[in-house]
Amino acid sequence: MVNALVPETAERTPRARAVRSAVAGRVRHRRRQTVVAYLFLAPVLLFFAVFLLLPLGFALLLSTSHWSGFALGDIEPAGLDNFTGLFADGSTFLTPILTNTLLFALGTVALALTGAVLVATCIDRLRFQGVWRTLYFLPIVTTVVAVGNVWKYMYEPGGLVNGVLNAVGLDSVAFLADPDTALPSVVVVQAWASLGSAVLVLTAGLKSVPESYYEAAALDGAGPVTVFRRITLPLLRPSLLFVCVTQFLTGLQSFALITVMTRGGPGDATDVAALEMYRLAFGYGDWGTASAAAFVLFAVVLAITLAQLWWFRRTGEDA
Repeated sequence: MVNALVPETAERTPRARAVRSAVAGRVRHRRRQTVVAYLFLAPVLLFFAVFLLLPLGFALLLSTSHWSGFALGDIEPAGLDNFTGLFADGSTFLTPILTNTLLFALGTVALALTGAVLVATCIDRLRFQGVWRTLYFLPIVTTVVAVGNVWKYMYEPGGLVNGVLNAVGLDSVAFLADPDTALPSVVVVQAWASLGSAVLVLTAGLKSVPESYYEAAALDGAGPVTVFRRITLPLLRPSLLFVCVTQFLTGLQSFALITVMTRGGPGDATDVAALEMYRLAFGYGDWGTASAAAFVLFAVVLAITLAQLWWFRRTGEDA
């Protein structure tokens, strides 16, 4: 019996060794692939480490410290004093600065999204659609400084906007000099400047809607409003979500346009969080409070973005 088992054991031993050798070879191959992949990713990871992780860690350190922006040895721990100071009595960060920031972002999203939907729907029915998309996209490639200065002159008492108002019998309006109209005036400019990118995304979304849906609706006798409300808008939900989130992020972080047009004035009517952080850091040398304000703004942006994603997903499931 023992002699009968010996050949079988001897036969299986080389086979087992071959299997183990093949497995070990595959493991070594996967390890080499992993090493090569990380070598290719190393420049990108180094870039993010130097320009994202290190500044983020330094900003977190400054948010709990007092620092005037000169020697690193002058950094003094402050705990949560910078955060509590932002919301203390007499602080203007919550009102009007953060309030202005939210109103600015909401107004930009409402105008840009509504206008982009209407324009994209009209373009989708016209000939030479590429030409129209290019025309609406031109403000995106124009510098913010140029856009802000052009609109600033158009808002002047003798500018184009007041000239149109006077032509129809209305009085001139001090758009940027009146605290009641300054913020809405800048919102209009921001929405106009960002309209092109939203139109580009929504026209691409309209192209993805199958024509068979519209043909079936026409056979059922559905009108244009019903087709738009029951077919176009629901199928545009992913594009609308993208435009809504990106426009909101842009509005919450807006800095250059307001700096060019109003510098936060008149008074603090157009003062927003990004502009206030710039003033605190580079104007007053209060880098700790500026960093704390940056993290508060980050928390607001994150919360609003998550709320938008949750709402769109919920409406999508309900639909």
